[in-house]
Amino acid sequence: MRPDFPLPDTEWEPTREYWAAAARGELAVPRCRACGAYAWYPAQSCPACGHSSFTWTTMSGRGQLFAWTVVRHAFLPQFSAEVPYVPALVALDEDPAVRIVTRIVDCDPTHLSVDLPVRVVFRPLSFPGIDREVIAPYFTPEQG
Repeated sequence: MRPDFPLPDTEWEPTREYWAAAARGELAVPRCRACGAYAWYPAQSCPACGHSSFTWTTMSGRGQLFAWTVVRHAFLPQFSAEVPYVPALVALDEDPAVRIVTRIVDCDPTHLSVDLPVRVVFRPLSFPGIDREVIAPYFTPEQG
């Protein structure tokens, strides 16, 4: 296990550009150079046409809440200070089949609903005892 676990491995090739874009305040997803389909989660070949060349594309950062839960008990001790928190799947406006695993912030979880419009915000992700932080894309309700 990496010494900075549970921070994401920002140097892992398939998602390195995702984290680099987040550090710049951008949400980016690979897009097939042949057919234009978004390919999230990154893969070696396009699930639509099989081509193997992609361009990381900056997204609008807008989407709709697809699914979520409220975590009230931390399964890993590093998350104890975070509870309660709301991990979620957000379907992006550019292609609702692209669903980003994220966290919903800045809202009362009782106000969440399926298809709620959300927008990306970037926040530092850090854990006690780890000297590094990662800028991560979170989402917040569009209004509120």
